[in-house]
Amino acid sequence: MQFTIHHIEDWQNIAETVISQLQHNILLLKGNLGAGKTTFTQFLLKNLESTDEVNSPTYSIVNEYNTPKGKIYHFDLYRLKNLEEVYDIGIEEYLDNAFLCIIEWPEVYEEELYGLKFHEMNIINTGDHREITFD
Repeated sequence: MQFTIHHIEDWQNIAETVISQLQHNILLLKGNLGAGKTTFTQFLLKNLESTDEVNSPTYSIVNEYNTPKGKIYHFDLYRLKNLEEVYDIGIEEYLDNAFLCIIEWPEVYEEELYGLKFHEMNIINTGDHREITFD
């Protein structure tokens, strides 16, 4: 699926569409700094009826949110240097016990996901709009 974002409100439609298409409990978010990964996550969590405040997990590495469907874990792996650091945060336990795991900057861990089913969203910020692909 492909989308174009011209206004922040456009994320609402994307969040609704993504929720209707979720078949797996892992969602990889890719995009440069400021592309909108956390903004998308805010809209997604609101649509999943979470009342938690959604913030970027840049410094905490992982944030936990509650929804009526279950726990959602939001990761930011940007600062992790290698696979060992990813395992040190206990990522496998989160993946096994979540309704949904949203992983920003998944590249350091991505090879370990092969064999598992997951969704992927790529966000390209062109300056005046964003191009989104979702699989």
